[in-house]
Amino acid sequence: MTGRAAILAVVVCAIAMSLAYPVREYISLRRSISELRAEKARVEAEKQALLARDRQSNDPNWIKKTAKERLHYCGPGEKCYVVMEPLQGKEQTAVKQQPAVPPWYQTLWESVEAADKGTGRRAVTGKETVGQ
Repeated sequence: MTGRAAILAVVVCAIAMSLAYPVREYISLRRSISELRAEKARVEAEKQALLARDRQSNDPNWIKKTAKERLHYCGPGEKCYVVMEPLQGKEQTAVKQQPAVPPWYQTLWESVEAADKGTGRRAVTGKETVGQ
């Protein structure tokens, strides 16, 4: 390798390194611009949807329809019916439910406390009784 080739290689490397940062910034800014354009399009679509909703809310027929659906309003001269769900009487709720099994750590802690007190008893877990 001659001296001229070495100098040429150094110059080419210096030019490449001096261009690397601006090119990287350029690519980064282009990506940022495309993200901002996508966000702008999303915001514009949301704006158009809100404007359409606003125009719709000015329509008296839409207001009446919405009041009937959501608030169960009834217009003058109309017969409105409300279907009630069957009441759940006390007979249905009086079904005995098995007590929930406590978590293992609660059972362990209760047995430690029972051993500490010397009673030798602990709470019933729903399936069995241990230590009685």
